[in-house]
Amino acid sequence: MSANVNADIGMIRNIGIMAHIDAGKTTTTERVLFYTGSSHYIGEVHDGAAHTDFDEEEQRRGITIYSVATTCFWKPGDPEAHTADSGAHRINLIDTPGHVDFTVEVERSLRVLDGAIAVFDAVAGVEAQSETVWRQADRYHVPRICFVNKLDRVGA
Repeated sequence: MSANVNADIGMIRNIGIMAHIDAGKTTTTERVLFYTGSSHYIGEVHDGAAHTDFDEEEQRRGITIYSVATTCFWKPGDPEAHTADSGAHRINLIDTPGHVDFTVEVERSLRVLDGAIAVFDAVAGVEAQSETVWRQADRYHVPRICFVNKLDRVGA
């Protein structure tokens, strides 16, 4: 990824991933990075190999503690053109914590977002921290889409 200081600001989006703890925010982030070509492997949280959970404490606990920004590129309709030089959209993806103790990290991130992906666990449903971050996004007028994760699980 090359940094293009002359990038068209209309082609840049700051997108946050928000949810209750263990809904699959980091797992979703890993898939986005892989399928946009920004990563050559899918890092797994349970292996301590996620790109955005690089802190030793995050790896030990298997949770996100700090909001982390990473970048990927997407050019609709052209699966081979996911680079900075291809005229693709630059997506600054922010993986936020889901644990209630780190709500302030989510709050900081919401101030800079153009939109957010609210991840919901299909088995657990809407949980308390999901409602909290949803209200926080309301406060900052952040548009959201919902992604229901873990649909392959029993009870989904």
